[in-house]
Amino acid sequence: MSNRLFMTSCMATLTVFGMAAQSGSWKGELKIGSTTLPILFNFSTEGCTLDSPAQGAKGIPAKWTPDGSGKVSVQIPVINGSFEGKLTGDSIPGKFTQHGYSVPLTLRPGEVKLNRPQTPKPPYPYTTEEVSFKNDDAILSGTLTLPENYTKNTPALVMVTGSGLQNRDEEAFGHKPFAVIADALARQGIATLRYDDRGFGESTGDVISSTIDDFKNDAAAGIRLLRKRFKHVGVLGHSEGGTIAIMLASDKAVDFAISLAGMTVSGKELLLRQNRDALAGMGLSSDLVDIYCKHLSDGMDAVIAGKDPEPVNDTQLQAPLNQNLSKALQQFATPYMRSFIRLSAKDNLAKTSVPLLALNGTKDTQIDYVNNLAAVKALASSKPFTVKSYEGLNHFFQHAETGSVDEYGKIEETISPEVLADIIAWIKKRCL
Repeated sequence: MSNRLFMTSCMATLTVFGMAAQSGSWKGELKIGSTTLPILFNFSTEGCTLDSPAQGAKGIPAKWTPDGSGKVSVQIPVINGSFEGKLTGDSIPGKFTQHGYSVPLTLRPGEVKLNRPQTPKPPYPYTTEEVSFKNDDAILSGTLTLPENYTKNTPALVMVTGSGLQNRDEEAFGHKPFAVIADALARQGIATLRYDDRGFGESTGDVISSTIDDFKNDAAAGIRLLRKRFKHVGVLGHSEGGTIAIMLASDKAVDFAISLAGMTVSGKELLLRQNRDALAGMGLSSDLVDIYCKHLSDGMDAVIAGKDPEPVNDTQLQAPLNQNLSKALQQFATPYMRSFIRLSAKDNLAKTSVPLLALNGTKDTQIDYVNNLAAVKALASSKPFTVKSYEGLNHFFQHAETGSVDEYGKIEETISPEVLADIIAWIKKRCL
């Protein structure tokens, strides 16, 4: 059984019996090989939600229908999973099943608490303001963090999250990296604006038909808001946000830019590398990887040429791979994927003349640090670019063992203090 519960944005249907007097949060641990995965059921008179905190899955709507017996039956169709147990004293021993594979699971009252020592806690030596700004039909809601005794000359920057819908803290796996960064910068006299992505949290706006340019323009609207109060305005972005930071820099919309694990190659090149790495990690032969990625490449070439990808059913690939390939090619037809595939970050770098700080970790398994930093290094001799890689840090700039996505939630560190110190020193050198 996979150690990943695919339930981050889906409705789970739960039927729970015999827990009318046992409302509240019930936690347990799934032990799958060497991996331990916390899981949490939240029961109340109004219903139930399901969490997998280490995977960043929280508040999944669920149905709870108690009937007074001691049996507990939980069905989770979206992950092809279930839990069967019986209330015994203050615990519910039973088994969790996914894809036909079962492991013991005992639920007990209580919440899953992930230790995140860097998450800011009051009192704060700075102030915050809740603000909103508009880009076309989208109203973005965010938090403006203001250092003590700030002035118009205080450096200020907009923070841009990575791909996928995220809140203003870029919250994932119990970590709040943007809150940590904003806190660290405010303590050193630097203002920040972070906001919920369009169509998420307290922000509104269309998501389905949005492109990467729409997300860039959302950030640009935040920059215009900061321009009303500050003289030195920049942008800091993580992952896809790092690429958007470079796009904004190439547009001369900012005075400086910071790209944390941002893509600096083309969208096509990045997707092909990510798929190659993923397929090789699954143990597929190099021949099968080549065949699969050739079809992906052809589909992306069609998109770049303004056409729809041709359907593929390759007899050299097994049915699951063909099905996965078909879904990938279908996704290429969405507005967002079309814009991403056509994106050439190298072109944006070439047009960038403002100071740029590009950082990556050597254990980043999502954005290959060698190729993506190389594109910046190639221009660093003639442009105000600073490039640095960090040994042993992953995509979130945590000290990591493997760098895999499954490791993010197990690490207590949210972001390396060395990275925070380098960001602060770089901004101060240019703006203070």
